[in-house]
Amino acid sequence: MHMNKYLGKLGLFVGGMIFGTAGISILSGKDARKVYTHATAAVLRGKDAVVRQATVLKENCEDIYSDAVDLNEKRYEEEDAEELELAKAIVEAAAEAEKEAEAAAEEPEA
Repeated sequence: MHMNKYLGKLGLFVGGMIFGTAGISILSGKDARKVYTHATAAVLRGKDAVVRQATVLKENCEDIYSDAVDLNEKRYEEEDAEELELAKAIVEAAAEAEKEAEAAAEEPEA
């Protein structure tokens, strides 16, 4: 019984050596090299596609940012113009009120 245990382990070891040697021969063959080359080429093509998409995405983000900055500048200019018009209206109303007060002060009392 004890001997069968060792023979089983020895059999597994020898089988692993044979499989490993055959595996190395298969993996280092010309056909395997072609497969590795094609797989690597496919990975590189995929990488190139991802880089192109990332570049397009970056350009789109830059365009969106630029448009947003322009939109805010236009909004700020409009708000400034509205505030300027309001300030002019207040100054004109104050000037008109001052003229009316001066005219009322100059009128003789009856």
